[in-house]
Amino acid sequence: MKVRKKPLLILFFITIIGIVGGKLIADNKTEKESAEKQANQRKQVIMDDEQWKKKLSPEQYRILRKAGTERPFGDVYKEFKNQGGGTYVCAGCDTELFSSKEKFDSKCGWPSFYDPSKAKNVKTSVDYHLGYPRTEVLCAVCDGHLGHVFTGEGFDTPTDKRYCINGTVLKFIPNSSPSLKKSEEIEKVEGE
Repeated sequence: MKVRKKPLLILFFITIIGIVGGKLIADNKTEKESAEKQANQRKQVIMDDEQWKKKLSPEQYRILRKAGTERPFGDVYKEFKNQGGGTYVCAGCDTELFSSKEKFDSKCGWPSFYDPSKAKNVKTSVDYHLGYPRTEVLCAVCDGHLGHVFTGEGFDTPTDKRYCINGTVLKFIPNSSPSLKKSEEIEKVEGE
């Protein structure tokens, strides 16, 4: 019986080409996913304590950088209740965090939102500061303390969450603000 070498050799090369081609496609997909992930991540804002102290008011520094809490039902809360449509950005790095669309009055004495407007800009961690676990809310860009999030409190909101945020560390930008329109235009161009 005579074995034909050509068909086996051809089959061997087809198998090798398939393996190499599949690996190239997989590598290309991984590179594309990595590039997309990097594009979606914001650049971290990192400053030392002295730089933060120069940038922030003493109260903002105490809350954002030292995980403090403002007094409930203060002037900031009263202002928050009277603000119309707009966006709330981090006082430390100007990153969009919340908007008036997700705002509600929980009557707790601090600004409340049922969800962030830009979820990628907000992160959480477990906080044992008072001796029991709470979910701390942080700015994902500058790592500043914003407040806490609570769930299952029975509020009539789409998420049944209450992001209880220190108003002192939020800057409000009304919808009619020129700087907001400019950032919307930039986002629109980047998203196209």
